Amino acid sequence: MPQKNQTAPVPQGLPMDRDAGPFDPPRDITRLRETRPVSPMAFPDGHQGWLVTGYDAVRRLMADTRFSSRQDLGVIHLPYETPGMPVVTEPSPQVPGLFVAMDPPDHTRLRRKLTGAFTVARMKMLEERISDIVERQLDEMARLAPPVDLVKEFALPVPSLVICELLGVPYEDRDTFQTNSAKFMAKDQVLEEKMAAYGAMNGYLAELVTRKRATPGEDILSDLARHDDLTIEELTGIAFLLLLAGHETTANMLALGTFALLEHPEQIAELRADPDLFPDAVEELMRYLSVADIFYRYATEDLELGGETIGKGSTVVVSLLAANRDPRRFDHPDTLDIHRKARGHTSFGHGIHQCLGQQLARIEMRAGFAGLLRRFPTLHLAVPAGEVRLRTDMNIYGVHELPVTWTPTDPRTA
Repeated sequence: MPQKNQTAPVPQGLPMDRDAGPFDPPRDITRLRETRPVSPMAFPDGHQGWLVTGYDAVRRLMADTRFSSRQDLGVIHLPYETPGMPVVTEPSPQVPGLFVAMDPPDHTRLRRKLTGAFTVARMKMLEERISDIVERQLDEMARLAPPVDLVKEFALPVPSLVICELLGVPYEDRDTFQTNSAKFMAKDQVLEEKMAAYGAMNGYLAELVTRKRATPGEDILSDLARHDDLTIEELTGIAFLLLLAGHETTANMLALGTFALLEHPEQIAELRADPDLFPDAVEELMRYLSVADIFYRYATEDLELGGETIGKGSTVVVSLLAANRDPRRFDHPDTLDIHRKARGHTSFGHGIHQCLGQQLARIEMRAGFAGLLRRFPTLHLAVPAGEVRLRTDMNIYGVHELPVTWTPTDPRTA
């Protein structure tokens, strides 16, 4: 365990500059993890909080419900003005149904309603349907003349189609919710525009779940709407969370993961030679990229973590990417290695808030990467890697576009 460096400078805000490369944590985050994995941090207004970067400390924190996820207790809401940092204002009111920002027993009551919908067995039953969606999107992409934007033509449509079908959201409405979710997730979006986007999504989903309560179908939102103890406001909040999380994270993993693989052609060659490696490759890409990186917690009492005393009322910032690159947990952590057994990574979270849809995401990524590499054996970047636009301005990391090309005469893309 590293020695606490009491003379190390307290970081002024959260280091966000991807100065080490498109796939690596900011160098300042890495230095903090090596010297003081639980480090004091000064917020822009002078408020003193903590930054947690070490793997063991992150896992302990996320498993300890005394570190609250509630947004109505302290300053842990989304960064509206300063990139990577929450605005220090009055606490946000709790949003009905948004159980990711709740503690037990409210969190338990709502999450329990969904556990049956996302069981491993039920997700496995969907594998064939997900593979069909992937293949159909690859067919559409193969008809285009390269170069194309992989985000627009593949990485975003696949999880959007899947989650729309599961939830019972009309896919023809995708442009509306994708545009509004992008505005909501932008770090530098002014508060008024961000809340307008949230309001538009909320209004759309409130109408949708109201219709499903009146005339339920065969989908997850209809199943939830049959629960009379859930209010329309709670149903709307749950729908918002599932729709946002169900396409944003997986879409960015498919795009950024393809970018990372194209920058490691030897790994692609091994995957093509042995498709059984895809499950391990997906776990390794999740660990290596950690697109959903920064989370916030609030100490509800004085707590010890990593040899430090976290005072009651402190805001605690958690970096999952830093934890997933901790050399005390993973050998050669900054190397992408598809042979690595990366289970135990923190990319799906840990504890009671561990990602509900993680098995769905795994199936989508396995099918997506496998299908893409099989159908487009000559796939490569259509621009220099340094020209790929990174989503450093968004709360979910990835790429804005990924221009790719291939040899159109290859019969496997026909």
